[in-house]
Amino acid sequence: MRILAFSDLHMARHRASELVAASTEADLVIGAGDYCNMRQGLGEAMDMLSGITAPLVLVPGNAESAEELTAAAPHGVHVLHGTSMTVDGLRLFGLGYGVPPTPFGDWSCDLSEGEATELLDRCEGAEVLITHSPPKGYGDVTSTGDAVGSTAVRDAIERLQPQMSLHGHIHDSWGYRGTLGQTQIANLGPRVNWFEVEI
Repeated sequence: MRILAFSDLHMARHRASELVAASTEADLVIGAGDYCNMRQGLGEAMDMLSGITAPLVLVPGNAESAEELTAAAPHGVHVLHGTSMTVDGLRLFGLGYGVPPTPFGDWSCDLSEGEATELLDRCEGAEVLITHSPPKGYGDVTSTGDAVGSTAVRDAIERLQPQMSLHGHIHDSWGYRGTLGQTQIANLGPRVNWFEVEI
């Protein structure tokens, strides 16, 4: 299965246009959160992506809540947050929000490590794990050199060993690629990222 994945669109119209154009070659499109800015403009951001006709699976970032994303997403789009689904035999599990909590204030949608662990424990198996936040130590380094990823996400990857773990959130690490055990890890960013997954 050919997957197009992205994160952190933040209402960048030219990036959305590139994603929509590329999506004609995709079997599945995945968005790993932060479509708008500070809980504002989510409907407009979803309109920018409305030209995607491939199956589209989204997790919320810390810039939008799961409820807001579910309400704004176009018909037929799937929103995952502590939930799973299967697309053509491919098992997906998604968890949104900032983990651990960000320093950004009341507008940010965040989870504690404990809350994230509770939601991730619902997953018994997946080929693709989609999170907004990175696992601790993998694509999580900020411009100040701090590794701010999630231990809960890392523990889930170690437990589940999905083929891929896709995230965003830490802009300074966009483009990161690495592996943890058998799992390919990627910090996506708002660009066209292609992946091939065996079902």
